[in-house]
Amino acid sequence: MRKYEIMYIMPPDFDSEKTEAVIQKYSDILTAEGGEIIEINKWGKRKLAYEIDKTWKEGFYVLMTFNAEPAAVNELDRKMKISDDIIRQMITRIEE
Repeated sequence: MRKYEIMYIMPPDFDSEKTEAVIQKYSDILTAEGGEIIEINKWGKRKLAYEIDKTWKEGFYVLMTFNAEPAAVNELDRKMKISDDIIRQMITRIEE
């Protein structure tokens, strides 16, 4: 397994229950694919560097560190791209 980090941004108008549900949803997807979560950091609402889709000026940032196989990472990325719960996401591999 390789070590990865994903930063994703959710809409700022989600309440705390919806935010926790989305975080749990993507954590469950990763663990179902055989990955293991190391750490989840909730950065909270922050201003975006630039406006996205002329709609979003802020977002709720989450940073998750995990170990997984490349196939699990591809599946997580695919599901996040088609979801309305995620504004942006970026997955990076951490070199040992």
